[in-house]
Formats: sequence, C-alpha cells, structure tokens
Amino acid sequence: MIHFQEFTLANGLRCIVHEDFTQPMAVLNVLYNVGSRDEDPEHTGFAHLFEHLMFSGSVNIPSYDEPLQLVGGENNAFTSPDITNYYLTLPAANIETGFWLESDRMLSLAFSDNGLEVQRKVVVEEFKQTYLNQPYGDVWLNLRPLAYQQHPYRWATIGKEISHIENASMQQVRDFFAKHYSPSNAILVVAGAVAFEEAKRLAEKWFEPIEAGTRYERQLPAEPRQTEPRFMQLEADVPLSALYKVYHMPGRADDAYFAADLLSDVLGRGKSSRLYQRLVKDQPLFNGISASVSGSLEPGLLVISGKLNPGVSLADADAAVAAVVAELAQTEVAADELEKVKNQAEASIVFSEVELLNRAMNLAYYKLIGDPNLINQESARVQAVTPASLLEAAREVLRPDNCSTLYYQARPQQATPSETADLEAATV
Repeated sequence: MIHFQEFTLANGLRCIVHEDFTQPMAVLNVLYNVGSRDEDPEHTGFAHLFEHLMFSGSVNIPSYDEPLQLVGGENNAFTSPDITNYYLTLPAANIETGFWLESDRMLSLAFSDNGLEVQRKVVVEEFKQTYLNQPYGDVWLNLRPLAYQQHPYRWATIGKEISHIENASMQQVRDFFAKHYSPSNAILVVAGAVAFEEAKRLAEKWFEPIEAGTRYERQLPAEPRQTEPRFMQLEADVPLSALYKVYHMPGRADDAYFAADLLSDVLGRGKSSRLYQRLVKDQPLFNGISASVSGSLEPGLLVISGKLNPGVSLADADAAVAAVVAELAQTEVAADELEKVKNQAEASIVFSEVELLNRAMNLAYYKLIGDPNLINQESARVQAVTPASLLEAAREVLRPDNCSTLYYQARPQQATPSETADLEAATV
C-alpha cells in the first residue's frame, strides 16, 4: 500500500505528497497534461521540443542544471503521446532548491532565439539518428498512420516530419507554452523524506503565486472502429526482415485494458509465451518475437513484433502468427497459463514500487487518469481477469479486421566488387 495525501493550490495545481523517511532522498515530479496527441497536425513534435526547451533557462534562472548539481541533485524528463513528465531527485534536506527550479520554469521560460535554435538542432539530430538513420528506426513513423486514421496517435512523439521542428517559430513556441504549461494543467508530486506540512508550505510559497492559466480541455477526434485489415510493406537495409502486427485495444483507464494486457503476455511475454514457444523454439521461423501493449491513456495498441530467421518469407511468418493468435479467440486460456501471466504482472507491479521515483511518477499518472489511489488497486484489477474475460478480450481485440500489418523486408545484400572477385577466384 502506497500512502499519500493530496491538496490543490488556489491556482489549480494538484499536489500529492508521499512520505517515505526510510531513506534521506526526495523526488519532485511535475507532470504536464500535454503530449504529442495535443499537437496541431501541421506542427507536430512540439511536445517533445518543449521537453528540451524546459532545460534551456527560465525567466529568472539561466541554468537549470548547475544549481541542482550543487546541492547533489539530478534530473531528467520524458515525453509520450499522452504526457510530458519532469523529475528531479536530491537530498531531502535540499528539497527547496527543487521547488525553486521547477516553479521558475513553470512561471515562464527565457524564450531566447539562441535557446530555441540550439534545442531545435538537438531535436532534429535526434530525429535523424534515432528514426531515420537507425535500422528499423522508422517503423513507428509508418505503423502509427497505418493503424490510426483520425486520432492524433497517428504521428510519433518526435513528430511527423523534421520540417515541423525546423520551421517552428518563436511565436508558435510561446503559444504552446501559454496553452499547456500552467498550474491548472499540471500535477506536482513530492515524495521521500519530506513531511506533508513542509511540502505544502513550500508548494504554497513557490507555486501558488503563479497565475493559474486556462485549464486545457481536450477535444480530440475519436478513432473509428477498424473494420478491415490494413497492410503495408517496406524494404530497407536491415539485417533481418521483420513482421509487425498491431490491434486496437482499450485505453489505460478502461477496466477491459487489463484483460488485453494479459492477452499480450500470453502471446509474447518471455520465452514461455505461446509465440516464442511455437515460432522460435518449435518451428524456428523467428529469431525473436514478442507482444506488448502501448499503455496509452486513450484506446491504444496491442503490438506483435518479431525478426525473421534468414530464408523465411514474411507471408509464411505472418500466417504462422495469425494461427497462434486465432487460437486465443476460440477457446479459453487454461487456468494455470493465466495464473502464470498474472504472476508476471504482479511482479512488475511490485518492482515498480521499489524505487521512490517510480512511485512518484505513478502517483502523478494515476491522478491524471482521475484517482491516484488506482496505484493501490492495480493488483486487484489484474487478479480480476478470468479465462472468460480473456476470451472475450481476444474475440474483440484480436479480430483479423482490427489488425494493421507491416512487412519490413530486408533488402537483398549486393556483393561488393572485392567480394565478387574473391568468389570468382574461389570457383576457378
């Protein structure tokens, strides 16, 4: 059981305090209710760009990192389609430095032309290195718009294309900050060796003077129910051909999410899963294969992905996967198999609660969903899944007409002139 207390400041900032005096550290976590799903389709990648800009100097503090390092702290952040999350850890005795730093950049960024240009170059380079110049890096740039036709999950967090970041103007950046980065659109979690009353005092001192801003009301287009299979084939210079299959599934707050999540574990979590046992061990079509879920707040994806062994055709591999998937929609999973994946899920939940930082981030996330106490109900919701509810999930989620398939074909390797000469010499 993770204990916590809550309060809300006059400006709308929602605050959670999780006391833990078993160690001398503290965490300050600020979750902003903005992700890539909240971007203009013609100006994507802004949520991720802001993750970088938030470290380029705020209105009163030119360097974020230096003051934090001087008091023994460290920090990081991440962006997803749903949220942007900033966190720092430091000795609890120095927690006020964290309040000072986080409140100042919530108040306002420095918004310098030089800062924007530096971070723009960093993000563009990340786009090239991670998505365009890395084997299989562009998979999600292609899979997302294949699976999603209307919902803004159809583009990756990095953005649809580099030009959207290259052409970002200072006014667009300022407007994005004003719309999303305010107390009314944020959740603050203080965790560790800090008493509730002290955390509340510091929150009121440093954050409450900031203007509330306008609370962002999300109105996104719902993704229509998929009623026919979709297919795409690419060819690239990669070592092995790969198969990707994605199925629409319930969002993170939906009770039906847990059955779909366990369904993915039955299919492809670890070496005892059905896909691995059948298609890697028994019938060696794949070098490796797995299944997972995107965990999105709104209806997300169950993902099957695997790299083929040399000489195996993508069509044969796809048919073999489809056969394993179809079985789950025909008969109930045995009780012991379901118990195995429940135990795996239970272990993941327990391990996620070991680290203080993870507890802080999870409390913020569940607060965004609607109730931070959901963190204490996760195990019960997993255990509530039955063979019957798993079969129901399989029949709804794993429908062939709910599937989008990507064949990622390895381009045939052409021998270099020296290799060709060596081969001809060897055959003389």
